[in-house]
Amino acid sequence: MANRRDSRIEPSFDGSPRAKSSEGFSVSEEDRVVPRTRKSAAKGRSAKAKSRGRGRDRNRRGLLGIATRLVYWCFVLCIWGGIAVAGVVVYYGAKMPAATTWSVPDRAPNIKIVSVDGQLIANRGASGGEAVGLHEMSPYIPEAVVAIEDRRFYSHFGIDPIGLSRAMVTNLLGRHFSQGGSTLTQQLAKNLFLTPDRTLERKVQEVLLALWLEHKHTKDQILEMYLNRVYFGSGAYGVEAASRRYFGKSARDVSLSEAALLAGLLKAPSKLSPARDPKAAEERAQLVLAAMRETGKISDKEYKTALSAPATRAPSYWTGSENYVADTVMDELPDLIGDVRGDIVINTTVDLNLQKLAEQSIRRLIDESGKKLNVTQGALVSIDDSGAVRAMVGGYDYSTSQFDRASEARRQPGSAFKPFVYMAALEAGRTPDSIRNDAPIKIGKWTPDNYGGKYYGKVTLATALAKSLNSVAAQLTMEVGPDAVVEAAHRMGIQSDLQANTSIALGTSEVTPLELTSAYVPFANGGYKPDIHFIQRITTASGKVLYEG
Repeated sequence: MANRRDSRIEPSFDGSPRAKSSEGFSVSEEDRVVPRTRKSAAKGRSAKAKSRGRGRDRNRRGLLGIATRLVYWCFVLCIWGGIAVAGVVVYYGAKMPAATTWSVPDRAPNIKIVSVDGQLIANRGASGGEAVGLHEMSPYIPEAVVAIEDRRFYSHFGIDPIGLSRAMVTNLLGRHFSQGGSTLTQQLAKNLFLTPDRTLERKVQEVLLALWLEHKHTKDQILEMYLNRVYFGSGAYGVEAASRRYFGKSARDVSLSEAALLAGLLKAPSKLSPARDPKAAEERAQLVLAAMRETGKISDKEYKTALSAPATRAPSYWTGSENYVADTVMDELPDLIGDVRGDIVINTTVDLNLQKLAEQSIRRLIDESGKKLNVTQGALVSIDDSGAVRAMVGGYDYSTSQFDRASEARRQPGSAFKPFVYMAALEAGRTPDSIRNDAPIKIGKWTPDNYGGKYYGKVTLATALAKSLNSVAAQLTMEVGPDAVVEAAHRMGIQSDLQANTSIALGTSEVTPLELTSAYVPFANGGYKPDIHFIQRITTASGKVLYEG
């Protein structure tokens, strides 16, 4: 009966004979066995479900194994990568001098040239501007630079892992080197110590030097050094030089929009310079303003105000005629104090108000009469009776021509030379009342006619000088001798070589406007000849006197 365990017996049907079993047990039709179909189907489905579950378990175990192996090999690669990086750092670091010998190099000295009343004439030297303390300059400048160049400057340790990772991803996706991920500290390290080469060795050295800078200096000190040394384009190194160059003002007075423009230059100083591409400079400045707003350095209102009033570039930094004065001062400087080893301030005798008037006079004369006279340039020198140069203009526009016609251009002085002829005559015994005949004369093949061909007959020497009569000047030169005239001119301050001939009476030997004006000073000073000078005093930035005129 074991084979009937899973079956049930139903009522029989009459008249349905069935075969007998071998054991004498007969089974009639009514005793037929019916399978339990529902339970069997359920049992089959259960088996299939169990099979699928076992498959999923096997899949889970397979994925887990793959993930485990992936993590393992990533860990191994990280270890070996770290060892490789450490090896590279050690290798290139060993090539560097010992860290105990490292020191921040001195900033290139700035030479600040000021007028007699302390107004800035020019900054000269490699930097082109004096160093400005971080808390002295406009606060917008450091805020703008940090916002656009290194937002995590005050939180990282000299290297920004987040920025570096982002730069690596960007470079990999772009398949070219477009971002470097350098922090401000790294940029300072590069500017102070390294060449601009883009090699692995230089990058490793940059990182090591950045870590050293962070160890030795505070964040504010690092930022101050950076802002006073970084290149802003157009020959301007440091924020003060850049502010003067682009806006004609100190970094202490820079506005928000101007600070944004300066900060924007750092990405590509030459390309983005407003002197070269004002539109590109302004577009970059707008990005800086947006970065400042994102970092909370400025409000929405300040952002919109700055956008509506973009920075305006000042007239060319090199236009002003005061730069002719600055050039002359720089030429004299080595003879007074030798090599410049630190920031200095040079107090000059120049009055900037008079300087501007002199420049305007030259320009007005050339603009009004230049074409008629076929003249495109001019020069002017003003010296007081103490020998102090109060104004000097060497040309129409310094930005188009730096040649100083006041101190370097030699031209025939013409009748302006006659006072030296009369001086020699007076020293030879003539008097202002001595009489000479103003009439046509001929000296060899030379006939010195008066201007306009007009003659006055017998005149005193005083009258002849006042009327600038050529015939009388030539007569006096013949009387005292050309050598006496040359000697008198040199004694008064003319330094150029002069030709000792009769025509010197009419100023045929060339001199510069500066030496001619210098030679006139004794006439206005009772015969006393002072030293002609531009420089009153030279001091260090801290006030120590190096030279007193």
